[in-house]
Amino acid sequence: MKQIITFFIFLQLSLFSLSAKTIIVCSSCEVSSVSEAVSIAAKGDTILIKKGVYNEQEITIDKTLTIIGEDYPIIDAQSKSKLFTVIADSVTIKGLNIKNISPSYTEDLSAIRIKKQSFFHIEDNILENIFFGIYIEGCKGGIIKNNRVTAEAVDEFNSGNAIHLWHSKNIKILNNHVEGARDGIYLEFVDSTIVRGNTSKHNIRYGLHFMFSNDDEYRDNTFENNGAGVAVMYSKRIIMIGNTFKKNWGSASYGLLLKEIYDGEIFNNTFQENTIGINADGSNRINIVNNNFIQNGWAIKVLGGCYYNKFNKNNFLNNTFDLSYKGSMNDNNFNGNHWSTYAGYDLDKDGIGDVPYRPVKLFSYIVNMVPESIVLLRSLFVDLIDFSERVSPVFTPDNLLDEQPLMKAIKID
Repeated sequence: MKQIITFFIFLQLSLFSLSAKTIIVCSSCEVSSVSEAVSIAAKGDTILIKKGVYNEQEITIDKTLTIIGEDYPIIDAQSKSKLFTVIADSVTIKGLNIKNISPSYTEDLSAIRIKKQSFFHIEDNILENIFFGIYIEGCKGGIIKNNRVTAEAVDEFNSGNAIHLWHSKNIKILNNHVEGARDGIYLEFVDSTIVRGNTSKHNIRYGLHFMFSNDDEYRDNTFENNGAGVAVMYSKRIIMIGNTFKKNWGSASYGLLLKEIYDGEIFNNTFQENTIGINADGSNRINIVNNNFIQNGWAIKVLGGCYYNKFNKNNFLNNTFDLSYKGSMNDNNFNGNHWSTYAGYDLDKDGIGDVPYRPVKLFSYIVNMVPESIVLLRSLFVDLIDFSERVSPVFTPDNLLDEQPLMKAIKID
């Protein structure tokens, strides 16, 4: 019986494939507009758009179609409205240059919006001067790959996000370049999703912003020169591996914000030249292991409500402050890191310092309280108060130290 059912499914798919046709769109073709091609196409057809400029708005795709551009034809919404709205499963949009999506204060107008569908494929498109770029709403099992999305956002109140996901699951966001939007990539209530190999730069608010999203993986991405790098909020079981957080500078900026995060893994990342590398607040049971913290203002700031976290086998290299810690008790583990400011010795030559290291400087506490005091950074006064805190801790927990500081930097893959 099972073999018979399989045969009939195979037969149906074969007939469906044989009946599909290709509709060619060009200025001199029988079909000269994308909207007309979508209207006359049957389920399973392919629409091939030749190189050219097509002024179109508000195209609804309500059947399974493959839309492919040849040499990146320009689909120009002329800043009048949105463009593609997909309300069918298994739609592919590939190789288009979509331009000029109108901003709006009442509607999230998008270049490509997919509503409550599965198995979509958005690949190798160029989206320019958009309000929202790729907007995924209530979807499952899709791929967003190799797209370039750029916006011209001025402030976050009248701008949208380059890639925006809401209430979705099992999405792959791969190798995209996003730039100049409010948030480069935004996820809310998005579970079991992979964000890998993307570059997110020069966005006004966050390179990546996600909330209430569980069991997600962020790997091999670059977040550079954003208002802030990545904000991870109110989520569980998050994995972040091999990412680069670089040059996210500002008075309230950071490479990575952890806000109410539980049971996370942060491995093999590089935090370089950020105001704050990692800013942790109310986050518990996170393993922060084998990361580079290089030339940040603060490598790590640990605020209130952070317990049972592990900061092990990291390199802290030439940061202004390696660690800022708020609270009178410490339930976190800071053992086995390399600190470029460690001045201890290793008499038995086992690669581990013989003297424990206290990573919190009293001056970092003072700067947190009085930011203007940073002008005293290189003074003898600062050296004296930092020495006094190491000898007799007053403002930091007595057990906040690295019992096994490493003499040499760790190789980070």
